[in-house]
Amino acid sequence: MTKGLIGKKIGMTQVFSDEGISVPVTVIEVEPSVVIQKKTKETDGYEALQLGYGRVKQKSVTKALQGHFRKADKGLFRVLREFKMDIEGCELGQEMKAEVFEPGDYVDIVGTTKGKGFAGVVKRHGFRGGRSTHGSMFHRAPGSIGASADPSRVFKGTRLPGQMGGGRKTVQNLQVWAVRPDLNVILVKGAVPGCKNGFLLIKQAIKKS
Repeated sequence: MTKGLIGKKIGMTQVFSDEGISVPVTVIEVEPSVVIQKKTKETDGYEALQLGYGRVKQKSVTKALQGHFRKADKGLFRVLREFKMDIEGCELGQEMKAEVFEPGDYVDIVGTTKGKGFAGVVKRHGFRGGRSTHGSMFHRAPGSIGASADPSRVFKGTRLPGQMGGGRKTVQNLQVWAVRPDLNVILVKGAVPGCKNGFLLIKQAIKKS
């Protein structure tokens, strides 16, 4: 059965293994995610659970969503996301807590990366750039990007200046280092996308068990 939760990134710290080795971990707050809707093959063509996370006041939610949340009768939520998983045994209003995952599990984590604004090729793609002395006139520019008359266009995927960050990013095969249900916290080995207090989707890894 595929497992999934919605969480919030608290920040990074370090813990020590039994051998005394320092391990960098990301602290993720996972307040109970509530089942808002069950999608079935009969009605939607696939099976999935829609989870809500982060309770908010009524004034922060549209009336349409208020009616949608009312079916589960568990309050109003800021984040609403879907997880394709086995829906057998799950009911509306059921809470999915930190215990869904266990230490040693591998997860894929989806987040929104930090937005860096418009960036050049040196910062965005790691270009080396040109020499900075003797009047070279070529310092941080991208340089040649293709032929002239043929093909008379810039190929898709050419590395050029542009918007950096601020997009959806998935990091795969991160190990769950510790689960602390009393604090509603999961510690994941390594870094995850996004800034502090950013929302994350935590899913069972699809490439590693």
